[in-house]
Amino acid sequence: MTGISERRGLVVQPRDRRLFEEFEVMRVVDREQAKIVAGFGSTTRANARLLALVRAGLLRRFFLASGKSLYVLSDKGTRLVGVPLRSPRRRQDEVLVADLFIEHQLAVNRIYCAMKYRPITVQGVQFRRWVAFHEPITTSILLIPDGYVEFTTPTGILAAFLEVDLGHERGPVWKEKLNHYSRFADSGEFERRFGLKQFRVLVLANSERRLRSLRKTIAAVTQKAFWFATLAAVHEQGLFVPVWYRPTGETPRHLIEEQS
Repeated sequence: MTGISERRGLVVQPRDRRLFEEFEVMRVVDREQAKIVAGFGSTTRANARLLALVRAGLLRRFFLASGKSLYVLSDKGTRLVGVPLRSPRRRQDEVLVADLFIEHQLAVNRIYCAMKYRPITVQGVQFRRWVAFHEPITTSILLIPDGYVEFTTPTGILAAFLEVDLGHERGPVWKEKLNHYSRFADSGEFERRFGLKQFRVLVLANSERRLRSLRKTIAAVTQKAFWFATLAAVHEQGLFVPVWYRPTGETPRHLIEEQS
């Protein structure tokens, strides 16, 4: 149902609602992510619409030090679409010099948009669903993945947790994550909760150096489940081309192999 804001008679369009609803997962977006989600074909139109939504009180805006605009859903916007308020609390038009949470969330969002909204180049593969986590995955396993995705493929459902690493987490943190993922798999809790027997963990690193370090850390413990790529490789080449590595070996692989 189309709504009308209380200010200036702004008509809330279906694409606005789609954007508002995605804040439950994405929490904060930049203009390019808003364009992808809302289907704007023009940067000029996207800028004008986002500004109108800010002025209508449905979005709040703040800035990175680079000048980039960022948007979060306002209290009024959450009431309009009935989603929980999960947006970070920043002041209207505040300039952020450094904000690791925002930086990390935008990186996760880029992967989410690529998985859900970009064409999948592997025949017979479709995006199925995404799950966002706002608390530990179970009460006994204190693990909060950056996301969980499922793809339908010709051979079944591919399930994967997402970990975006921007270089801020040290070795002990990753060893603890490894332990949590291992416990989650071995306990049978994954199958009970998601109805599937196996999962992957997709690790996206912010540099080749960081990628090598993470692979070395994880290879010392396990050769299973984990797949690695750099954020740059995925953004420049795509998710479904051979940019992925296992804990050992130097041959890049497809995330999902084309069926002959």
